[in-house]
Amino acid sequence: MGIPRKSRRERLRAHTTSQIKATALDHLAGGGSGAVSLRAIAREMGMTAGAIYSYFDTREALITALIADLHTALADRLEAACGRAPGEGPAAAVFALGHSYREWGIANPRHFHLIHGHPADPGQEVPEAAHRVPVLLTGLVAACLRLRGAPEPAAGRLPYDWGDFEPGYVVRVRATHPDASPAALAGALRLWGRMQGLVSLEVYGHLGAQTRRPAKLFHAEMRHSLRAFGAC
Repeated sequence: MGIPRKSRRERLRAHTTSQIKATALDHLAGGGSGAVSLRAIAREMGMTAGAIYSYFDTREALITALIADLHTALADRLEAACGRAPGEGPAAAVFALGHSYREWGIANPRHFHLIHGHPADPGQEVPEAAHRVPVLLTGLVAACLRLRGAPEPAAGRLPYDWGDFEPGYVVRVRATHPDASPAALAGALRLWGRMQGLVSLEVYGHLGAQTRRPAKLFHAEMRHSLRAFGAC
């Protein structure tokens, strides 16, 4: 049985929704999230305020939709980078992912700020796509640990168990990587945090006074992190 074909009205609504999002991203690029206004977008698109509110009833709803779309696009990009890694093995994929992430952040500082620069609301649901990159990293770290032949941290390091992580996140990881250990989850989150930290410093202009080669610094940190997993 084929997929039901959308009606003309549904197609027009989807097209208009995409236009609203695209216009919002243009406003975001020009002035940050504070520049995103439903009324301003409506004026630019020749819509009435009432019409645009039938698509997004609040500015926050539009911002939430943009964040979900950006997480999806970023995850697609990083998954593709892993697939094009210039080398074999999980370490090569991690390097490709990390450098692609850094390049994206530098090229899209407003997008980076929108999805990473605001405090998370404890009551707000995290977009499903936001889990894709940490889950992907977990699989790669687990593969590195398997190649090393030691699924758990080296002696003397802090051990982890499943209870250290959010149950819903554990379910997501184990559905995709059933052989991953708690150590792999922790290692992936630590690696993600290190990547985020250096890219954030660079995106927000806090590395310029210390180094002229942030890419070299980033690569060295990636190597250092992977060495802990026996991958370099």
